Amino acid sequence: MQALVLAGGEGTRLRPLTRTVPKPVMPLAGRPFLTFMLDWLRGHGVDEVILSCGFLSDGVHRVLGDIYQGVRLRYVTEPEPLGTAGPVRLALDEGLLEERLLVLNGDVLTDMDLSAELDAHRRAGASATLALTAVEDTSSYGVVPTDERGWVEAFLEKSPGPAPTNRINAGAYVLQRSVVEDIIPAGRPVSFEREVFPSLIGHGLHGWPAEGYWVDIGTPERYLEATYDLLSGRPKSALPPRDETGSLIGAGCLTAGAHIGPQSVLGAHCSVGSDSAVERSVLHDGVVVGADCEIRESVLAERVQVGQGARVEPGALVGANARVAPRGLVEAGARVEPGEKVG
Repeated sequence: MQALVLAGGEGTRLRPLTRTVPKPVMPLAGRPFLTFMLDWLRGHGVDEVILSCGFLSDGVHRVLGDIYQGVRLRYVTEPEPLGTAGPVRLALDEGLLEERLLVLNGDVLTDMDLSAELDAHRRAGASATLALTAVEDTSSYGVVPTDERGWVEAFLEKSPGPAPTNRINAGAYVLQRSVVEDIIPAGRPVSFEREVFPSLIGHGLHGWPAEGYWVDIGTPERYLEATYDLLSGRPKSALPPRDETGSLIGAGCLTAGAHIGPQSVLGAHCSVGSDSAVERSVLHDGVVVGADCEIRESVLAERVQVGQGARVEPGALVGANARVAPRGLVEAGARVEPGEKVG
């Protein structure tokens, strides 16, 4: 089975973290994010994954290589942003697509049953099948109503007021190659949501009600939410054991006398000084925190340095190699660019 992962976005909502690291391989619970997706795909019989990359594409290849746990990885690089469907057409034109493939949004953490989606696609004889997940609040999403047999009736863009369904596009599709050949034009940006799928309504577009865990990690809030969920064991993953506070401490970390947790992640070779507190926060590799500091509900990218007595408040994102001066303050929700100095 073949899958194509749309991994070409710049991750603008996660800046400054994604200024220096491509979003697909940004650390999540101490691992490159896409490795969680690759594990999930491998568990459903996928043995080849095409990664559609754009921004910082060389960084994705450098981290993941050409083989991951027995799964062959192939790369398609967008010469310019091609939307959500254009990269699939590009893969077709490069001779990479089989008769049927999965297409996945590259910023979703989920444990939905892809094997069941494939079975539903075959039974329906569909041209394309969309996983539809239920959400409590549909105001931030377009909704996808279906009839009693599962055929998609409409794509309704997000709007205030009651919606006809609470099921939204989950970013996991089964496509026949003929859809790519016949519906997606070559050489320009194309949107699945605005062009391809609306044109397929009444022509073999099926919806499959997905169950299980699902979160889009594309915002700082949901990135931290996904981190806390992984530390808690949902969805299941191959993370190392957590400590008594539910935290994950990477190799070579120095934390004697510090207070780590609850639900924090320290990447490899971090150092946290005596009487400092790191609570519900993520430190990427090589972060150095002095003594008597407070780091709460925030994310510090690789090699950040935090001086003695400094505070980083909830919701802050601190870019790679930034420096926070002794007794400095990074205010709640602040964005500190890579290499910046905070007095």
